Amino acid sequence: MQDSDYLWCLVNTLLDREEELDRLCPACRKAAEVKSCPSCGQPVTDSEGWVNPAFDEARFETMKRGELT
Repeated sequence: MQDSDYLWCLVNTLLDREEELDRLCPACRKAAEVKSCPSCGQPVTDSEGWVNPAFDEARFETMKRGELT
């Protein structure tokens, strides 16, 4: 496939999704546009996410400045 073919597929996929949303009533459309967990369906905000409990913020800042620990 050429680059233009990939672009064509992407554009048509986006248009198909928009057509599907246009067939919904306003309440269902709003619900369909909410980001949700694929497992349980609970709404997810952009600020949520996995946090590494072993991450050392102080050491990261020290290394970012180029200092050795």
